[in-house]
Amino acid sequence: MGGEKDLNVVQNVDLTRYQGRWYEIASNPTRFQPSRGSNSRATYTLQEDQTVEVLNETWVNNKRSYITGKAWKADPASPDAKLKVRFMVPPFLPVIPVTGDYWVMKLDADYQWALVGVPDRTSLWVLSRTQEMSEETYKELVEHAANEGYDVSKLHKTEQNPEVGEGEEESTDRAGAWWVKSLFGK
Repeated sequence: MGGEKDLNVVQNVDLTRYQGRWYEIASNPTRFQPSRGSNSRATYTLQEDQTVEVLNETWVNNKRSYITGKAWKADPASPDAKLKVRFMVPPFLPVIPVTGDYWVMKLDADYQWALVGVPDRTSLWVLSRTQEMSEETYKELVEHAANEGYDVSKLHKTEQNPEVGEGEEESTDRAGAWWVKSLFGK
């Protein structure tokens, strides 16, 4: 999509307020996300050095799958909410760094929802502090993404079940089989 204008991004995001748990309401996921995942969420923890610890979780076949990473401001001197995020893959033998963009395109004044994308418009996430979002807010964010050049027909809603993912006794896919399957679109 060369020649398109840069995505508009939020200015002066307060990473202290942004940290915490975010639920994926909808996404146009990357190839590194399981295509059949549900209850997807991200937890961000701000570190003393202003980097952000990232924990992405999803449930596939009733098993918790996760990957950890690190995010940082792409340009610490800029007010733009343009971050870089790095994950080490595959999860079962993390030796290959994969770095991507994480641009906050729209953010609620109270940090209750966010729209996150990437400059080439291949990935998009609608995030919320809760597992549900009003249809009005969702439509507003989808319209904003479309106005920024996203093909929103590729966006799919993520199933969120309040009973899943909150217990300590969760079954976890520690081998990272979901990651290998995701490479093949599974």
